[in-house]
Amino acid sequence: MKSKVEVFLTFIMTDELFINGINVTQLTGTMDQIRERPEIAKFSFRATNTWVEGTHCQGIVQHFYGALTEDTGRSPRTYDMDEPPVLMGHNNGPHPVEFLLVALSGCLTTTLAAYASAKGLNLKGVQSWYEGDIDLRGFFGISDEVRAGFQRIRVGFKIDADISDEQKQELVLLAQQHSPVFNTISRLSPVSVHLER
Repeated sequence: MKSKVEVFLTFIMTDELFINGINVTQLTGTMDQIRERPEIAKFSFRATNTWVEGTHCQGIVQHFYGALTEDTGRSPRTYDMDEPPVLMGHNNGPHPVEFLLVALSGCLTTTLAAYASAKGLNLKGVQSWYEGDIDLRGFFGISDEVRAGFQRIRVGFKIDADISDEQKQELVLLAQQHSPVFNTISRLSPVSVHLER
């Protein structure tokens, strides 16, 4: 018996159109179903974290809720995080802020590719770079005037496709408008933190 997710993502169509490795037929069908039933669009993603030692910790992702069902079909994925030696760590993994840049890179790139596919634009390649500036006076509590997070993040895209520069720029703008990670960072989504007992 198929799960709700499999039923949700299965469409009875004779011809499926793939552009840039994305099933545009399925993408369009999914969007149509969400328009008819907006509750399908509600997703909750989760992560857990366990401190190991020093500045080393491990984040784990596995289950999420989406398309009206709990998705438990993925194996857990563990991500080690640590500080470099200059920040009292041992390089047991990337710095957490580097994961933030990686998440931003994945979300912007995925969004760009999806919109290019929906518009029927074939991509040959997409490369991007990400750089963020942090002043550690905020992290160490030395100055209340210095924010503890990134002061600014710079992103650059290079798109290889037989399309105009205007179309490339439009794809970059669409990626920014619709990327969940970009919007979370740039619009400061509220985060609530509490102590469990």
